[in-house]
Amino acid sequence: MTTDARVDVRVDRPPNPDGDHVLYWMVAARRARSSPALERALHHARTLKRPLLVLEALRLGYRWASVRLHQFVVQGMADNARAFADAGVRYHAYVEPEAGHGKGLLAALAQRAAVVVTDDFPCFFLPRMLDAATAQLSVRLEAVDGNGVLPLSAAPRAFTTAASFRRHLHKTLRPWLRQLPDPEPLRGYDLGWAEVPAEVASRWPHAGAWLSDPASVRSLPLDGLGAGPLVGGAVAGERAMEAFLEERLQRYPQRNHPDEDVASGLSPWLHFGHVSAAELVRRVLVREEWTEERLGPVTGSRAGWWGCSEAAESFLDEAITWRELGYVFCRHVPTYARFASLPEWARTTLAHHASDPRPEIYDLEELAAAGTDDPIWNAAQRQLLAEGRIHNYLRMLWGKGVLRWSASPEAAWERLIELNNRYALDGRNPNSYSGIGWVFGRFDRAWGPERPIFGKVRYMTSDSTRRKLRLKSYLERWRRR
Repeated sequence: MTTDARVDVRVDRPPNPDGDHVLYWMVAARRARSSPALERALHHARTLKRPLLVLEALRLGYRWASVRLHQFVVQGMADNARAFADAGVRYHAYVEPEAGHGKGLLAALAQRAAVVVTDDFPCFFLPRMLDAATAQLSVRLEAVDGNGVLPLSAAPRAFTTAASFRRHLHKTLRPWLRQLPDPEPLRGYDLGWAEVPAEVASRWPHAGAWLSDPASVRSLPLDGLGAGPLVGGAVAGERAMEAFLEERLQRYPQRNHPDEDVASGLSPWLHFGHVSAAELVRRVLVREEWTEERLGPVTGSRAGWWGCSEAAESFLDEAITWRELGYVFCRHVPTYARFASLPEWARTTLAHHASDPRPEIYDLEELAAAGTDDPIWNAAQRQLLAEGRIHNYLRMLWGKGVLRWSASPEAAWERLIELNNRYALDGRNPNSYSGIGWVFGRFDRAWGPERPIFGKVRYMTSDSTRRKLRLKSYLERWRRR
């Protein structure tokens, strides 16, 4: 059962005793497994003896909306339709045919609901959307945090470094490891099929045609950026997770080398909620035959606390410390997407070097087309164009390159947000803004010696990367694309 620490009651009213169903408005955890919000909705359904109705909608009109993003989401909707049908749960998928056409759908289904449950996600337009629903609905509305292992409410502030957040995790995480979500919350559901009112189904019809052919989203008024080779949805996400755990996890300490290709690669499915971060952590711990007794004393160090293998400890630090650091930051710092949210020391040193000569200034179109004189940077950008993701280490170098080639640090900030959020499947996410912010000094410290353009912000170059990393086959793969 989902704990109250994950539940934000947005409309505090008793459940409507005359409601026909419990409505789960799925907006971030787009899956039927390991979902605290789905668990919460099922708890209400069983307590009130009302059937569950799941609404998953996909709107138009948001910034960076594209065929690439839409197709990935619709592929996930097709998986969800099958999973909920198999469980005997009514699932209403809706794909907006034109911007604004979906307005009123949530309110229409909520009008006959006993309770409405939704996902709590601290980034992009979702907090504003939840605020709007809170102001509009007159039925009990609960937003449930299923973002990670540690509930966002258990972090009292934003943390300035991974080390400080890691110490907080080591002090507070233990009880939450005992409360990971149920992998199969739909098991045993027997409350029958909720009914979608005829007037709702007529005005906002089920997206069956889109789900049977996700590529047909090309006909919608979207940015024409095409889909890459990655397939969205819980089924593809599960395959990708299994492949990582079986084939690459034990080599994870070598992940910085592009030629090794041992990073998890799961960020697109994690971003869209097709894969649960908590379930991924559970799978790693099960493989390690881990027990709570293996936890070490609170040190805040990257290794040793879990009592696991080197590979597992390294991955858990990325999957929990670094990933959830960004989610906590977005929760506590609403201006996370602005240059002004950077640490004062970083803004000061970058301002001091803002007028330094740049080796080259590329315009946004040249950057997007991988048209620089740096083969490593171009390879990373070509991977982003083709696959919607970049190798983890090279993503850091990629960001530093944009800072070097922009007229000002503020311009570099805006250009990185545009490039990342338009092309990356895992963009528009707390971790996107963590990564972009890190380029400019967020979650880092001042470094010496002070350098042109970068000042005291950490310096990275392709020449040093070429000396340190194995990337011959990576460069060959992405040289001509």
